[in-house]
Amino acid sequence: MNLPIFPLNTVLFPQGLIPLQVFEVRYLNMVQRCEKEGSPFIVACLQDGDEVQRPDPSGEATYQHERFHHTGTLAHIEHTSVVKPGLLRIVCRGGERVRIDRCEKGPLGLWVGDAEAIPKDKVVTIPSELSHISDALSDVLGRLYQDFPDAMGVSPPPEAGATEWEDAGWVANRWAELLPLPNDVKLRLLTNDSPLIRLELVGDQLDELGLSH
Repeated sequence: MNLPIFPLNTVLFPQGLIPLQVFEVRYLNMVQRCEKEGSPFIVACLQDGDEVQRPDPSGEATYQHERFHHTGTLAHIEHTSVVKPGLLRIVCRGGERVRIDRCEKGPLGLWVGDAEAIPKDKVVTIPSELSHISDALSDVLGRLYQDFPDAMGVSPPPEAGATEWEDAGWVANRWAELLPLPNDVKLRLLTNDSPLIRLELVGDQLDELGLSH
């Protein structure tokens, strides 16, 4: 897949929601193209540079250099609204994780790269000794939706008894996007291919924050 890339100071996890404000020409054109073709773009975590294009202070290039992690997540546009001319609000749903290769930057500053899909998580049932992590998530998501039902990026949690609450990968991903973790920690979680290990690592973070019980 050859897809546009949106470097951001955040990490998008599969099945997660992300609200974005779009105003740069490079991304306005990207959104228009993705909606027309029904295709996703890639959210990649910035490692150097800014989300908004800025002049290169050294004068060696037109714009400041951007560097981003080469594992990202497909972002599928679910909703678009026009705030005013030249300003869009979009809500995207995370899809598959991808490895990004052979990137190039276009004349307007839009990155495009070849993307190889990383296999989806296998469904791993949460063991009883880690079930408190799922219970705590259910409580947090329920309260978030109750307090902010119309907030962009907040969707209704699955019903009680739904299979998601027993899925180690799904629960770990939801906690990873909620917790105030540094992006390098979130990237380590995103790139970890074991749902159970990812859940255990999230449990360690919850213990440190006193949120696991």
